[in-house]
Amino acid sequence: MASINLIEAFQEFKDAENIDRPTMMKVVEDVFKTLLRKKYGSDENFDVIVNAEKGDLEIVRHRVIVEDDEVEDPLAQVPLTEAVKLEPDYEVGEELFEEIDLIDFGRRAILAAKQTLASRISDLKKNILAKKYEDRIGEIISAEVYQVWKKEILLLDEEGNELILPKSEQIPQDYFKKGENIRAVVTRVDVKNNNPVIILSRTSPDFLAKLLEIEVPEIFDGLIIIKRIVREPGERAKVAVESYDDRIDPVGACVGMKGSRIHGIVRELKNENIDVINWTANMQLLIQRSLTPAKISSMSLDTEGKHASIFLKPDQVSLAIGKRGVNIKLASELTGYELDVYRDGEDEEEEFDVDLEEFADEIDEWVIDALKKIGCDTARSVMRMSPAELEKRADLEKETVDDVRRILQEELERE
Repeated sequence: MASINLIEAFQEFKDAENIDRPTMMKVVEDVFKTLLRKKYGSDENFDVIVNAEKGDLEIVRHRVIVEDDEVEDPLAQVPLTEAVKLEPDYEVGEELFEEIDLIDFGRRAILAAKQTLASRISDLKKNILAKKYEDRIGEIISAEVYQVWKKEILLLDEEGNELILPKSEQIPQDYFKKGENIRAVVTRVDVKNNNPVIILSRTSPDFLAKLLEIEVPEIFDGLIIIKRIVREPGERAKVAVESYDDRIDPVGACVGMKGSRIHGIVRELKNENIDVINWTANMQLLIQRSLTPAKISSMSLDTEGKHASIFLKPDQVSLAIGKRGVNIKLASELTGYELDVYRDGEDEEEEFDVDLEEFADEIDEWVIDALKKIGCDTARSVMRMSPAELEKRADLEKETVDDVRRILQEELERE
C-alpha cells in the first residue's frame, strides 16, 4: 500500500496544545515535499494527502498523457504507452494520477523524513510554549516543586512544562519541598540551547502587585491603582496606592477590616511587613508617609538635587531608618529622593553626649556601623534602648551589646 503510518508522530501533535490542524498539515506536507524534491528534483506535480485522524499519509503524482515522441518534461508528462499499461482506456490529453509507494524512496529516506518531522514538531512545541508564557509575563501562576537544587528550583505547571525559580528570585525565608505547590509571577522567557526557559520570581514587585489584585477587588476593577511598589523581600515592602473614587479609602480597602485582606499576603511573603500609603503629588507629604511608622518633626527639600533632610525626635530616628536601614532605603526608592535623617536635638541641648565615632578605638567599626543603621549615632541614643531592643534591631550578640553599653556608660559617668 502506498502509504506510511505516522500515528506516533501525529500523537505528538495532539499532545501539544494549540497546534491547530492546518498548521499540522502544513508541517507534514513541507517535510514530505522536501523528500520529493530530493528524489525527483521538484514537487510541483505531487500532492501530499494527510489523514490526521488515522495517521496516514499518501503521495499522489499527476502527469498529462502525451504521445510517446512528444514528452518534453518527464516530471509533468507521461508517454501514452506507459499510461495504458496502468489503464488501457487512457487517451492523450488526459491526466494520469499515480499513487507513489513510499517504499520506493528507500528506508533511509523515510527514516530521515520521520526524524525531520519529529524535529519540526519539537520546535513548534517550543515556540508555542515560549509564546504562551511571553503572553503571561506579569501573571501569577501556581506550580508544583519537582526538584530542589542549590541555585534554583525546578517546577512543573499543570501541563507538565518545566519552569525555573532561581535562588535570587526566592524570598530569603522560602523553604520548599518536592511535591509542594507554590505561587510565583512569570518574569521573563529566556532561550538556552534553543530551548525556552521560563523564569519565575517571588521577589519581584509584580508578585506583590498581583497578590494585591487578587485580594483587593477594587484594584482588580480599576477603582484603586497601585502607583508604586518597592520591596526588600522578606523584610518590608511599601505600596503607594491611589483611588479614582473619592468614596473609597485606598489604604483601608487594601488592608481590609482588621487587616483581613493584607494578612494573607503577609503570610505568602513570609511575614514581610507591608506599609500601604496614599499616593500624593506633594513630595513633602509623600516622603513623610513613606517613612512610616516614624513621625517627622520637620523637613528640608532640595527638589533640583532630589535630596531631603529629615529631622525627627530621638525616639523616632531608629523607626525611620529601620532594621539594617531597610525602611529609609525603601522610602528613598519609593520617592526617588535621597533621604538623610537627623536628630532634632531640642531636648538634648543641655545633656552631654558623645558621637559613637569617638569610641572607634574601643568598639569595632562594624558594630558602630550596625548601631548607626538603626539610628544610634551617639552614646546616649544607644543607652536609651534596652539591651534586648539593641540585640534585635542591630542584629548583635548579647555579649557585644553588653560590652558596648559598659564602655558607653563608663564614658558618660566619667563626664
